[in-house]
Amino acid sequence: MSDITFFIVETIIKCVLVIAIFATLAGLATYLERKALALFHRRLGPDMVGPFGLLQVVADMIKLFTKEDIVPTYAQKVVFLIAPLIAAICAFVAIAAIPIFPEFTLFGRVIRPIIADINVALLFVVGMGGVSFYAIFLGGLASNNKWSLLGGARGLVSIISYESVAGLSLVCVVMLVGSLSLVDINNYQSDGMLSWLIFKQPLAFILFVIAIFIETNRTPLCLSENETELVSGYGTEYSGLRWGMFFIGEYTAMITGAIMISLLFLGGFNDFWIIPGAIMMLLKVSFVFFWYFWARGAFPQLRPDQVMRMCYLILIPLAVLNLLISALVLVI
Repeated sequence: MSDITFFIVETIIKCVLVIAIFATLAGLATYLERKALALFHRRLGPDMVGPFGLLQVVADMIKLFTKEDIVPTYAQKVVFLIAPLIAAICAFVAIAAIPIFPEFTLFGRVIRPIIADINVALLFVVGMGGVSFYAIFLGGLASNNKWSLLGGARGLVSIISYESVAGLSLVCVVMLVGSLSLVDINNYQSDGMLSWLIFKQPLAFILFVIAIFIETNRTPLCLSENETELVSGYGTEYSGLRWGMFFIGEYTAMITGAIMISLLFLGGFNDFWIIPGAIMMLLKVSFVFFWYFWARGAFPQLRPDQVMRMCYLILIPLAVLNLLISALVLVI
């Protein structure tokens, strides 16, 4: 097999694996979240369908695939139908530039667990993440429902605002590493635990984590859905598989966010003592992913005015101050 043919086959296999694995993990994440929240609230959670309730995921999938797909009479039909596709596609495309594990050898060939190693991968992932959440606004706008429109507009405004926080925090990382490549950022942290960027940029780490919670629509910072309204925000008029696609995109974005936090601040997939890099990456991502569940179970939902005030009066000034201090330290 020629190198070009091998590259094409390898890329196709990687794409199929990413879609299959991350879609499956998104479904499994719903089960894990319900179990974790049940533990926090001293409830049982899913326990009736299959051992330990594991087959509840299958039952939910059957329900979503067989539920009637309803389009409101006065909805903007084309936009209404494609909005869930935008959410899911952008979430999966963002993974293409992320190195998940260290490279390894298989059948005499070096395999790199990344679909496209581009030198501006960080910019690409952030850009795709930002574009995907226009699906929330388009879905709410096209639904011909006031609650959906309010939820979509709130979600879009919060995401655009917190993109500034995420961007300013990531600029500090880029200044230290001198590259937008996620592989270079990972390699920068290869000299042991003290080289992890969480110790060099602790404030940027905190700001980025908060921004990730906003961009993945997670409680307590989610504005696209408001529990006091007793509706499902931008997704109120969606049902069946289209509703499921929104949440496949959301949970895929959550997993992507956990991977990005691990790569950018927690040492990535570098070996740690006697623990291989791949195992370390799984442990880090699992630990960070648990934060989503913990925050949802531990903290109350914030009001929209509190979330926006925190962004413009606290987080953005802190991000600018951190950027200035980092620049001064590098210059001196």
